[in-house]
Amino acid sequence: MAVKFQDYYKILGLERNATEKDIRNAYRKLARKHHPDLQSPDKKEEAEKEFKMINEAYEVLKDKEKRSRYDRLGANWEHGDEFNAYQRYQQQQRPGNGWSQAAYGSGDFDGFSFSFGGQEGAGSFSDFFESIFGGAFTGGGGGATRRQRRGVDVEAELEVTLEEIYQEREKQLQFSMQDLCDKCGGTGQLGSSFCQACGGSGQTSAAKTIKLKVPRDARHGKKIRLKGQGGDAEAGGERGDLYLKIKILPHPLFTLKGDDLEAKVTVYPWQAVLGGKITAPTLEGSVRVTIQPQTHNGHRMRLRGKGMPRKGGGYGDLYLQVNLDIPAKTEPEAEELYRKLAEISGEKEGYGA
Repeated sequence: MAVKFQDYYKILGLERNATEKDIRNAYRKLARKHHPDLQSPDKKEEAEKEFKMINEAYEVLKDKEKRSRYDRLGANWEHGDEFNAYQRYQQQQRPGNGWSQAAYGSGDFDGFSFSFGGQEGAGSFSDFFESIFGGAFTGGGGGATRRQRRGVDVEAELEVTLEEIYQEREKQLQFSMQDLCDKCGGTGQLGSSFCQACGGSGQTSAAKTIKLKVPRDARHGKKIRLKGQGGDAEAGGERGDLYLKIKILPHPLFTLKGDDLEAKVTVYPWQAVLGGKITAPTLEGSVRVTIQPQTHNGHRMRLRGKGMPRKGGGYGDLYLQVNLDIPAKTEPEAEELYRKLAEISGEKEGYGA
């Protein structure tokens, strides 16, 4: 039997490049518009069909993995409403033409269904849906049953300073995330009524606060996974994970390059010529370093083990770049010495009055 293709993007009124926010907003708008409880009796049956397809489309497109699987249908669907080609493809993926849970990724199903006034089959998914995600259902004495929905994974940004990484400080992070609605348990309904608390979406915004120790190998763009700290799950389901993306804030003195640090140090002319001691910054505080005689502008000095902590132990290095400068104010005696220096160097004109 042929399976009719369902254009989930068209159902929600979206383009195929729609963002997660676009999908969520479109769903909420349509869920309110077509909810059967808000329709007149003569339009309720048709609204139930529309509402079922709206929820089915949302269940697929809001989930990255299922949306990706759906999008892999490619251009086949544009060549006709029937789904025979994809069915044959799926049949070829089943070892021995039998059932293969691995091919269908059944363990990650994220769907839920609605029931309208006890009407049989009103909350079920379409044949098209089950052709792709059929592994989400298992046979039971009362018909199809649904696996518990796992909470969504959440991604947030964690801003850290170089000092917080170096000292492995504890940070407190506050952010907002989508949890299942406490009133309806994520179904979007209260009994046979439309859940006003979540607008029929099954989700509400929740503030979350966590504390964590900044890892020593935290680097810009790195992701930290906190298992079970993500979105809420249905009763019996597994809570999602929280992924924290590291953002290292700019530092007034240091530039991070891998595990190494770079900084500039000011050296005055007499120190560059004669050598001497200067004060240089590190993440542990100031240290005294030696300037060798005849040091030129731009010269780099390496301080071993004064960089950032490495994941496997030890530390990177700190590279100091010499910036040759003069004092902000030059005393008359110093100016006279500079004139003498110019004469010794063969420059007798053009300096001072």
